[in-house]
Amino acid sequence: MAKIDVNSLPEFDAADYLTTPERQAEFLSAALEDGDDAGIRNALGVIARARGMTGIAEATDMNRQGLYVALSENGNPAFSTVMKIVRAMGMKITITASTP
Repeated sequence: MAKIDVNSLPEFDAADYLTTPERQAEFLSAALEDGDDAGIRNALGVIARARGMTGIAEATDMNRQGLYVALSENGNPAFSTVMKIVRAMGMKITITASTP
């Protein structure tokens, strides 16, 4: 069996596949359902890249660098920042009761 050179494979970027608002909403909903802070932050970052960081930064009154930092692996955006980003993406967060 031939070995595959992992370094020769194209880099996967989920942002390349989140081409519609519906796909983006599903992606963020799945992250919210998992409830992992890092996963939610990552999903927001991927969607922001899919939509264009500059446009999201402008819509949130943030600079691009600040947006990148907030949504980075080490970022810890305030809830108000998360809500600005979600609104800039034309989305809203809906809460439902979970069943045990």
